[in-house]
Amino acid sequence: MMQQDTLLHVANVSTLCLCMVLKFPQIFVMMRAKSSSGVSLSSLLLELSGFIVFLTYQMYYDYPPPTFLEYPILIAQDVLLLLLILHYNGSLKQSLIYTLLFVGGWRLLTVEKWIIDSAMSLCTFISAASKFTQLRCLWRSKDAGQVSALTWAMATYTCIARIYTTISTTGDTQVLVRFITMTSLNLWVLLTVVYYQKHGSRSKKEE
Repeated sequence: MMQQDTLLHVANVSTLCLCMVLKFPQIFVMMRAKSSSGVSLSSLLLELSGFIVFLTYQMYYDYPPPTFLEYPILIAQDVLLLLLILHYNGSLKQSLIYTLLFVGGWRLLTVEKWIIDSAMSLCTFISAASKFTQLRCLWRSKDAGQVSALTWAMATYTCIARIYTTISTTGDTQVLVRFITMTSLNLWVLLTVVYYQKHGSRSKKEE
């Protein structure tokens, strides 16, 4: 029992620590290049929506804070990424529209129990759609552009850790399915990014 508690603590702490800097590699890569090439805006918007739904669901049902404490941090980092993408795309004025939509949607989630339950049922599909959107962006361009492999590697680990913490604490099936799905898709994006980064480097050397 003591060993299980220790593993649970390590999983929670390591996940929180990684999530505090999860998007930093992606942010720094974009700022250095002054470009959002390869980073899908649609994917980020879907991911942000999934994070907001998931955080609201966990708080609504009073789940243990250590099992979702990283989500406010991830949301803040995604908002910063969104602003950077809009800035480099020359459409920063749209940030006000996105702010109104996300705040309004968040308020709507907790109006009725069935709304948050339904939203959580769709959360896995929303988050999965965000990964497929990023994959499609990579497949179309055949170039990793400014996508950070390190960010996707850390995201893969945190989802694996969350599979363990979910099994050890709440045992919520919806949450567990979400993390298993996200682990698989994060790993898929990571491998795709690494492939195109290596392929791109090889092409440049040949030129």
